[in-house]
Amino acid sequence: MAADRVAAQTSDEDMVVARGLTKRFGDRTAVDDVSFVIRRGEIFGLLGPNGAGKSTTVNILSTYLKPDSGQAVIDGMPSTGGVAVKRTIGVVPQELALYDDLTAQENLEFFASIYGVPGAIRQARIREVLEQVGLQDRAREAIEDFSGGMKRRLNLAVGIVHRPAFLMLDEPTVGVDPQSRQNIFDIIRDLQRSGVTLLYTTHYMEEAEQLCDRMAIMDDGQIIAMGTLEELLRLRVEEIEIERPRGLEQLFIQLTGKRLRD
Repeated sequence: MAADRVAAQTSDEDMVVARGLTKRFGDRTAVDDVSFVIRRGEIFGLLGPNGAGKSTTVNILSTYLKPDSGQAVIDGMPSTGGVAVKRTIGVVPQELALYDDLTAQENLEFFASIYGVPGAIRQARIREVLEQVGLQDRAREAIEDFSGGMKRRLNLAVGIVHRPAFLMLDEPTVGVDPQSRQNIFDIIRDLQRSGVTLLYTTHYMEEAEQLCDRMAIMDDGQIIAMGTLEELLRLRVEEIEIERPRGLEQLFIQLTGKRLRD
């Protein structure tokens, strides 16, 4: 079987293997011969300016887009492998994938059913993720009046309700307050500790420093550098002072607490 041949080409330590991914939209090449490996249990950062090809790469791994050439293998299965691979992955898109006219509970019920979460455990799983994102007391409210941070956290809950082995987060903290941001970070770290593999895209370099085990920097559709933070910093061509985050956000959380302000 083709799936068996794909699996044989990957290591048991690899959750994702991308080989030569290329995607064009008309005359524009959004992703140009991109290759990388994401190891099981790590947080892999995908960084780059707007238009670098990050979201297109995520969309290929999410099975939303088919590459023009190249292949992505996820947990031994090709990304084009249908239902089985879709149930292995979770996606937290940059654009909120929620229904404003439904409650938080109803949104989760809808997406849990799509992901095939068995009815016998669905309600327990929904309660669990609502508690994780601090929305258990707002479960029965329509989300049209939710704050931006609340919607971002519910967007994350939708992406993890089926317990994916591989989770992709595309700019998950855009427009959130420090408490919601900290909550999202705590959930990400908990997921990693539980064995989930994560791909994380962000424009906030301090987030990548805090969360990511390894990173790839993209520009013009290509990966131009890849490695740990220490390996990437050694690529500097001139001596410059690296200013790391000075702890203001940690002080802010210390003074105001982690209680979510909804």
